[in-house]
Amino acid sequence: MKDEFVKNIGVWGQRHYAYLKKHSPTVINVMRMNGTLEQYIKDIDKDAKDMFDKLVKQLADSEGINEELKSANEIDWIRSMNSIRNRAEEIVLSEVIYN
Repeated sequence: MKDEFVKNIGVWGQRHYAYLKKHSPTVINVMRMNGTLEQYIKDIDKDAKDMFDKLVKQLADSEGINEELKSANEIDWIRSMNSIRNRAEEIVLSEVIYN
């Protein structure tokens, strides 16, 4: 495999790399020739992870999902957090990974 570094990148970077590989292989080849591909994928991975974490926190805060709910009703807290994570993931995928 030409880009062995991808194995050591987080899930967000791997998803973006796979998207580029399928939809824009020329972009990957140009970046590879310029020596910028690895850093670009690492940056995308970090930016997407940061955005995901921030969105989860913001959505949880805005919906009142906190430690009090967790201790009072763990099942509702889990259900709510899963919903928040799913929504945050969709936002990151559409705005960062598949863009």
